[in-house]
Order: sequence, then structure tokens, then C-alpha cells
Amino acid sequence: MWKTIAPSFLWRRCAVPFKYHGADITKWRMDRTSMRQNRKDEVMKRIRYHFYDHQMRCGSPKITYLLHLEGLRISSRTVSIYIRQMNLRSVVMPKYRVQTTDSKHNHPLAPNTLNQQFKTSKPNTVWVTDITYIACREGRLYLASVLDLCTREIVGWRLYNHMETSLVMGALEEAYKAKRPAPGLLHRSDCGSQYTSKEYVEQLKSYGMESSMSRRKRLILPSTSTLSSITTASECMAR
Repeated sequence: MWKTIAPSFLWRRCAVPFKYHGADITKWRMDRTSMRQNRKDEVMKRIRYHFYDHQMRCGSPKITYLLHLEGLRISSRTVSIYIRQMNLRSVVMPKYRVQTTDSKHNHPLAPNTLNQQFKTSKPNTVWVTDITYIACREGRLYLASVLDLCTREIVGWRLYNHMETSLVMGALEEAYKAKRPAPGLLHRSDCGSQYTSKEYVEQLKSYGMESSMSRRKRLILPSTSTLSSITTASECMAR
């Protein structure tokens, strides 16, 4: 009896699970395709966001890096393919150099008393000043600083969205209030229009400071190199 029942029994037991096998695989493949398409749509959405958020100036390497920061695992090649599919073209802009020194003026210039002698043994005897800029998402900010040449301490600074005389005046005023140096301090700057203006020169005289100016197209290296000590903090404030 076992021999006659067993084949029929086994066939029914085996046929039932495989009755819908083809349909299950088709549904699984469709679900998998749908998941891939949903992920692709989401990735393309983020690519488009970063592309326009950076003023259409970033390519696949930069966007791939930003996607990795968001936790998305994707290759730069796949990102470049998606970018082409969306017809996104990055705009290559020429590098813009900000001119922070305007030496084309007729203001009188102070003599170069310091003459590149950047070593001093006493604090509050020589101050070096300069202007730099910080690129931000909303535009550019300009940082004016006053450096003590002995201690290399930034004794005063101002951060504005312009390079007018009030920028350097504010930095000088903050430095003077913080240190109260004795008369005779040597004030080193470039020959930009901000430092040669009538207002700034009179302010130096009221503080009893002697002005020393470098000549055109000559860098004030100590001040520029040490601006990095506060530039990072200023960038955080600006953002």
C-alpha cells in the first residue's frame, strides 16, 4: 500500500509549494526593481540639491563627497552617470582674486621706518596691521587685524562686509583700548587708501603712534601669516 500511496502523496506535498513559485519570483523582482528606482530617485534628488546649492560649480567628485557625508554609499562614476542623465552641467568660473590694498591714490605716504626688521624684544613697541578677506556663502567678509610684533598676539581686529576706513579704525581702536601702549609705538601698515586716509592718520597721532608704511607691491608677511590664528574663528562666526 505504501508503494501506491507514497508517489501520489509526495507529488501533492511537493506540488503545493511550487504552485506559485513563478509568481513569487516575479513579484520579488518587481519589488527589487522598485526599491532600486526609489533609491535612484532619492540619490538624484540629493545630487540636484547639492548641484544648485553650490551655484552649479561642483562636479561628481565634490557631490560624491557630500553624499558620503550624508551616509549614502555611491561611487563617483555612478554620480557622474546620474548627472549626465539629468543634463546638469557645472559652470567653471575663473578664479577671482580680491584686491585688499588700493595703493592708487595721491595720499602722502609715511617713511618705511621699520624697513623689514621684524624682530623686536619688547611688547607694545611695534604693531603690524593688515586686511584679509573670508569667503562665505552669502558673500565676502573683510578682516582687519593688529598684530604685536614681539608677542605675535592679535591685539585688535574687526570683521565687516566692506573695506572702508571704519574697518581699520575699529581694529586700531580695539587694540589701543586693550593694551594702552606708551607714546612712540611704531605702527606698520601697507600704503593702502584705508591706512593713508586723513581720519586714520589723525587717529594715529592722537594715540602718539609713529606710522611706517611698506612700499607698493610689498607684502607684510608677519601679519598675513598669523591671521590664520583668528580666521577659523571668524569663519565660524560668519556662517
